Amino acid sequence: MPAAAEAAGTRQRVARSILDHGPSTAAELSVRLGLTQAAVRRHLDALVAEGLVEPREKRVYGARGRGRPAKAFALTDGGRDAFDHAYDELAVEALRWIERAAGGGERGAAAVLAFARERAAAQAEQYRSFLDAAAPEDRARALAEALTSSGFAAAVREVAAPAGEQLCQHHCPVAHAAQRFPQLCEAEAEVFSDLLGSHVQRLATIAHGDGVCTTFVPKAGHVPSKTTTATDSTAGRNPA
Repeated sequence: MPAAAEAAGTRQRVARSILDHGPSTAAELSVRLGLTQAAVRRHLDALVAEGLVEPREKRVYGARGRGRPAKAFALTDGGRDAFDHAYDELAVEALRWIERAAGGGERGAAAVLAFARERAAAQAEQYRSFLDAAAPEDRARALAEALTSSGFAAAVREVAAPAGEQLCQHHCPVAHAAQRFPQLCEAEAEVFSDLLGSHVQRLATIAHGDGVCTTFVPKAGHVPSKTTTATDSTAGRNPA
């Protein structure tokens, strides 16, 4: 294989790993892909130069150690477009049509939300088979598996305080549409709550510029103060 083609293929693997796992450091990518950190950094530099990846400060959970924090690299909008956002603009146009046809304003927003809820409910029926076979304590992970099967590259991580899990979606096929129409995120959070039988709290969304869509799922017996979705005020700009 020519060297240029091989390098392009490796850069694609680096970008795909970031898509699947969320913002990642060079060290994490090195382990994941079996490459040296020096090689990973060369490919990251190339992806940054192409505007497909951008460095961010790695979010640290708990006490921060000494020294400068490692940089995590996240896909830019252009980087996400390089994968499967081709139909996103069509979705935006369709939702604009629904909004206009309903008369705009509050009526238009309500019509879009009704559509988003119907779409989310249809997706939920596809996800139920994953959750029905899971034990109660594994339902969040089963939902992550279902979301991944639909292109959302999801995973779950446990958090100590407050006790629960974070459902992380590292990719959103409709991020551009959701940026214009947050009703899509609202309806999705409602479906998560229904499927998991628990209140959930949306902490961050790709549509609002965060690196990952993050939803807090409390452990049994712990209930957040309210179910929320990410807005300009609540999105945590969580880069990792």
